[in-house]
Amino acid sequence: MVSRATKRASLHTLGCRLNQSETMLIEQRLKDEGYEIVPFGEPSDLGIINTCTVTNLADAKCRQTIRQFVRKCPEAYTVVVGCYSQMGSKEIAEIGGVDLIIGNQEKMSVVDFIGQEKNERPVIIRDKISQEDFSISFFGDAPFNQRANLKIQDGCSFVCSFCIIPFARGASRSRDFENLVAEAKAKAKQGVREIVLTGVNIGTYRSEQGDLLAVLDALNRIDGIDRIRISSIEPTTIPTELFDRMNSSDHGLLPFFHIPLQAGSDKILREMRRKYTINEYLEFLSLAHDSVEGLYVGTDIMVGFPGETEEDFDETCRVFLENPFDFCHVFPFSEREGTVAARREDQVPVEERQRRSAFLRRLSSKKRYDFYEAHVGQTMKVLFENPRSDFWPSYTDNYIRVIVGSDSVNGLDLTNRCAEVTLDRVSADFVEGSLVRMLD
Repeated sequence: MVSRATKRASLHTLGCRLNQSETMLIEQRLKDEGYEIVPFGEPSDLGIINTCTVTNLADAKCRQTIRQFVRKCPEAYTVVVGCYSQMGSKEIAEIGGVDLIIGNQEKMSVVDFIGQEKNERPVIIRDKISQEDFSISFFGDAPFNQRANLKIQDGCSFVCSFCIIPFARGASRSRDFENLVAEAKAKAKQGVREIVLTGVNIGTYRSEQGDLLAVLDALNRIDGIDRIRISSIEPTTIPTELFDRMNSSDHGLLPFFHIPLQAGSDKILREMRRKYTINEYLEFLSLAHDSVEGLYVGTDIMVGFPGETEEDFDETCRVFLENPFDFCHVFPFSEREGTVAARREDQVPVEERQRRSAFLRRLSSKKRYDFYEAHVGQTMKVLFENPRSDFWPSYTDNYIRVIVGSDSVNGLDLTNRCAEVTLDRVSADFVEGSLVRMLD
C-alpha cells in the first residue's frame, strides 16, 4: 500500500446543510493528515459518504451512492458515516465493499478509525449518542466558499410523530460558544463573508454565554463577516428580537426565514405532535412580515401524512397560497420504522402522496416566481460567487438568486465581492440583473 501522505480521498454528502458543514470539517481533517482531496467519483484510495435517513427515498439514495462508489473504486477503503449509519447499519453492512460504518456519535472522529487495508467485513461503530454539549476540535482553514455553513447545535428533543432524526442524532445539545466563534473567525480570515447557521433545531441553542441572539451578535462583531443567514428554524423557537437585527444596517443578519409549517390543518398538526396551531403560526408570520422590510419566508410542507384527507390537503394549499410564504420544500410522508406515524393503519396511498406533492410544488414555483417578479426593477445588494462559463451568480440579502452576464461587466473579477445590481427580468428560477456599482 502507498503511504497515507500520498493517498487520494473523496467525500460525498447526502442531505441537509448540517451534513454539508460536517463533511467540510472532515475534509479539512483529511487534508491535515496529508490526503489529496479529489472530486467524488474519480479514482480514490479512500471514500467517505456522509448519509441522510430523513425518508425512505433518502435511504435508497444512500445505498445507490455507496454501490456506485464501490463499483468505480473497488480497491478503495470505503467509509459510510452519519444518520443512515446510525439507523441502518445492518442494511449498509450488506453492501459489498464497505469497510467502516460510523454513526453520528463518532462521525467527526472518522479519520482516527480509517484502516490501511480493506476489511473482510465492515467494522460498525454505532455508539449511543451523548446528551452533552459539544465542541469541534478541528476546523483549520476549511475549504473556501463565499457562503459557509457553521454548525452551532445538534439533535432535537421535540420528537414529532413522523421524524426519525431525534433517534438518529439524539437530544438537542449546543456547541461551545467560544468554539463556534473561533471557527467563524477562522473562516473570516480565509475570506468567507457570509455565515449560514446550521443545526437540527438551532432555535434551541443555549450556552453559558447566551442563546441564539448572543451567537448572532458575536458573529456580527467579527471583522470580515458581512452577512449572517439563519437556516431552517422551528416556529416556536424564534425570538422576535431578530426583527430589529434584520432591519439594522449595523447588523449582518439577513431578512430571510425558513420556518417549517408541515401542514395547514390543525388536526394534522396535532397528530404530527407539532407545537403550534395554524393561527399561532400565521400570527407570527404576519408579525414578521409587518416588522421586516423585504422579508423572504420559505417553509417545509409534508403531504400524505397518515389520515390526511383531500380536505386537509386543500386546507394546507389554501394556507400556503393566502399567506406570505414565498417558497416551500415539499416532502411526501415517508414511513420511518420506530416512529409513531409509521405504525398507523390509515396510510395515504403512495401514488396519492406523489400527486399531492406535484400539485403543491407547482404552487410553490408560482409563488417564488411572483416574489421574484415583485422585485424586478429594484436595485439590490448582492454577494457574488465564483463565475460560471458565461455569467456571475449571486444572492440578494433576501435570497433572490441573481445572475449577471460576464459580457456586461467589462472584465471585472466579481468573485466574493459585494455590489449593487438592478433586477431586470425573471428567467426560470433566477433573475437576470445588471451591475450598477461595486461596493468594495
